[in-house]
Amino acid sequence: MTTALIHERLQSQLAFHTEIDKLKRVIRRNSLIDGSRRENDAEHSWHLAMMAMTLAEHAPPETDISRVVAMLLVHDIVEVDAGDTFIYDPVAVEGQAALERAAADRIFGLLPEDQGARLRGLWDEFEERRTPEARFARALDRLAPIIANHHNEGGTWPLYKVTARQVMEKVRLIEEGSPTLGEYAARLVAGSVAQGHLAP
Repeated sequence: MTTALIHERLQSQLAFHTEIDKLKRVIRRNSLIDGSRRENDAEHSWHLAMMAMTLAEHAPPETDISRVVAMLLVHDIVEVDAGDTFIYDPVAVEGQAALERAAADRIFGLLPEDQGARLRGLWDEFEERRTPEARFARALDRLAPIIANHHNEGGTWPLYKVTARQVMEKVRLIEEGSPTLGEYAARLVAGSVAQGHLAP
């Protein structure tokens, strides 16, 4: 590879990294577990990657955890353009897929072609949930806010009038990726209802 091509490749890589720095500015609906402030997307992605490594034993057998970690690190990059979509807002969710696909085209397209294709492939895999890795990654993505809300007197649930029935629909996604984590999430939901932090 010539010096000029190396420089061009580096410029593309750094343009991507400059762009994804904006993820630190995308504020999510969920608060930190201590309730002190809302978390941003970069913190969320890092936390999920750590969950994948430490909860790997609860993934389906033969799950490639390094692939799960990579998926979790890229899964919300599209929110630089599309913003954070509140999963209990049906109107916002309806238009989410198209916005996020366009964002994926643009942002992953900043990278050299080989790297862009690899990261876009991970993002697509996460969205499609066809592999054990994608289902486990999605399970963690759904579990984290339940844990935060449970430890934060319901967090965003009472604020947006979310019910246990709505949360249990998300628990089904967790069960698809990990029956153990799905069972744990269901217990958290029941506990939150019992404590009066989540409407039945």
